[in-house]
Amino acid sequence: MTFSRTLAMIAVAAVCTFATRLAPFLLFNGKKPIPPIIRYLGATLPPAVIALLVVYCLKNVQWITGTHGIPELLCIAVTALLHLWKRNNLLSIGVGTVLYMFLIQNIFL
Repeated sequence: MTFSRTLAMIAVAAVCTFATRLAPFLLFNGKKPIPPIIRYLGATLPPAVIALLVVYCLKNVQWITGTHGIPELLCIAVTALLHLWKRNNLLSIGVGTVLYMFLIQNIFL
């Protein structure tokens, strides 16, 4: 791939990313009330996405052999409890990820 094609791909990705970040501010500029469907989606989609990620993370766990899912379940519990305590997505997901990596690389070999 040539340098110009690489640069063009990066530029297109940057413009698309910027456009998706800018669109809500243009569509819902504060002068009009937010439509009820958007409020509903804003309230229900984040927990649904987290639930989907948990299911995806547990889909290949060997419950009968190996570690029996202990590191996964332990890290899910730590992440959930930390989130309930601090209400900080970045902190809870970050600590859960670091703990999981530590457990599978050092404890549950």
